[in-house]
Amino acid sequence: MPQSVAAGFDTGRLKVVPAGNANAVTDSGLGRKGLLHAWFALHIRSLLARKPMIATNQNTVLAVGLMLAAMAIVPLIDVFAKYLAEDGVPILQLVWGRFAFGMLFTLPFAMCIGGSGVFRPSLPHLQAGRAFFLLLGTLFFFWALKFLPIADTLAIYFVQPILVTALSPIILRENVGIRRWATVVAGFIGVLIIIRPGFTEFNLGSLLALGAGTASACYILLTRHMTGSVNPMVTTFQTSLLGTLALTAALPFVWSPIDAGQWAMLAGLGLFAIIGHYFITRAYDLGEASLLSPLAYTEMVTSVLCGWYFFGDFPDNYTFAGVSILIACAIYISVRERKRAIPLTKPLRPAS
Repeated sequence: MPQSVAAGFDTGRLKVVPAGNANAVTDSGLGRKGLLHAWFALHIRSLLARKPMIATNQNTVLAVGLMLAAMAIVPLIDVFAKYLAEDGVPILQLVWGRFAFGMLFTLPFAMCIGGSGVFRPSLPHLQAGRAFFLLLGTLFFFWALKFLPIADTLAIYFVQPILVTALSPIILRENVGIRRWATVVAGFIGVLIIIRPGFTEFNLGSLLALGAGTASACYILLTRHMTGSVNPMVTTFQTSLLGTLALTAALPFVWSPIDAGQWAMLAGLGLFAIIGHYFITRAYDLGEASLLSPLAYTEMVTSVLCGWYFFGDFPDNYTFAGVSILIACAIYISVRERKRAIPLTKPLRPAS
């Protein structure tokens, strides 16, 4: 580790130690509490900023376990959001809770990496765009949960990787071959099977879920522009911060008083999102992306179970058929992009 203490702490009151001896931080006036803060900063910073590990069998098993754990945790965000929405809590208030508590939970880690500089985004226009599309995607997704079961909402949302591929020639000037265009068409057929326009009663939730996938696809495309320019934990904090500021301005117009249990669920939206995000990031640090990317779709299994257990909902055969097509298309796109050394376009949940 470099000969300095993590940004955000007073290096003038600590004796700097050589690299490889980070535990030997000594006191020149801070006392035990100051030493504890310094130790925390040094170790958290090294944990979050380290280089990817070399893949081993042990690491691969751990990576798969973390990915599966993340896919088991993320649907709990949807459970909380659906409960609160059905209890009459305004959707904007739910989205604010997800961003605000996410910001609070990531603040200590971001500060250990970037100090006070985390409050000054290095790419403000791109960060603002990311925050806008993530906010919009989260808003649409939570709103859709008010009308649709969790699994049905997620099934339609799985159109996101297909949309990323469809929009990449326009926004990123990427070359999309005939096989990937055929996959895009097949993916949209899968969406039509799920929604079945003209064959079932119109449901606003289907359009909202589709809007969530579209907004999140735009979020992914902007994220590609920023790849490698900002630490992932820092950019996660900055996106949450910008979203919180924007929503706080609108909150007085929609705020509804909530009880202690609802506050706990609101905090849970942010907590489970951050835990899920960390598990996914750590999994990709330990294992191969080509192995882990398909595991993201196990979220559909846990979403079905959560919807059935908490709300008594279960998808019909058409939904299973449509989502199977979407998952197959997305995995194919992931494999193709992996071979072409393009960042993977696995579904990135708006709540994560």
